[in-house]
Amino acid sequence: MSEVRTWQRFTPAERMARFAVFLAAGILLAWSFRTVEIIPEFLMDAPEQVADLFKRMWPVDFAYYERGVHAVLIETLHIATLGTIMTLGIAIPVGIMAAGNVCRVPALNWLATFILVSSRSVNTLVWALLFVAVFGPGTLAGTVTIAVRSIGFVGKLFGEALEESAPGPIEALRASGAPWISVFLKGYWPQVSPAFWGIALFRWDINVRESSVIGLVGAGGIGMALDEALNLFHWDRVALILVCIFAVVVIAEVFVTHIRKRII
Repeated sequence: MSEVRTWQRFTPAERMARFAVFLAAGILLAWSFRTVEIIPEFLMDAPEQVADLFKRMWPVDFAYYERGVHAVLIETLHIATLGTIMTLGIAIPVGIMAAGNVCRVPALNWLATFILVSSRSVNTLVWALLFVAVFGPGTLAGTVTIAVRSIGFVGKLFGEALEESAPGPIEALRASGAPWISVFLKGYWPQVSPAFWGIALFRWDINVRESSVIGLVGAGGIGMALDEALNLFHWDRVALILVCIFAVVVIAEVFVTHIRKRII
């Protein structure tokens, strides 16, 4: 007589492992709540405070735009654009050094990786604080912040695009005796240029958002106007600045999407 076997979704060992994972997640969650010291009274009062905040923000002070927002808004776009252009000039050679199939010098590969990781590992506001200390408050600190912070993003994705290039055209050019620059321009660049311009546009879109925030620590742009309005409790002006930031981000998103469809 054959043994009757019943189907089970998980084995006993798998059930124990799942239980251990859920138990560990629950313990970590409880520990986190205890560490951040959530006060139940403040949590219950949050909806009322949010409603009061929106009440203070209305009506929006649109009359303040011309004298207090327009100039710093344009300054924000300039910071994002110039910072992105500086990034491209630095990220291209760093990305080439990071690509093992293009640059076959291990020391340069490691150096490029160190630069890319260093750029990405430090938060934008931390970079802004450092460059404000070096250059002083203003747009120069903001522009350098955007440029340095973006190197890791653009350089890494550009290097990965180079490493994914098809080897056939490259080998053909090398077999014909073409110099390195010709191999890069005729073999690699046609394959990675669509990805590169897509990365550049995407990073500019991100930089528009980040350049709106770095002013909170003195690195220029509309963030400085936002910080001033917050410190003076001018909530109607805070609402205007937030509306302007939201509008610029949406317009930038539409612009980048349109350009990518047209040229990439």
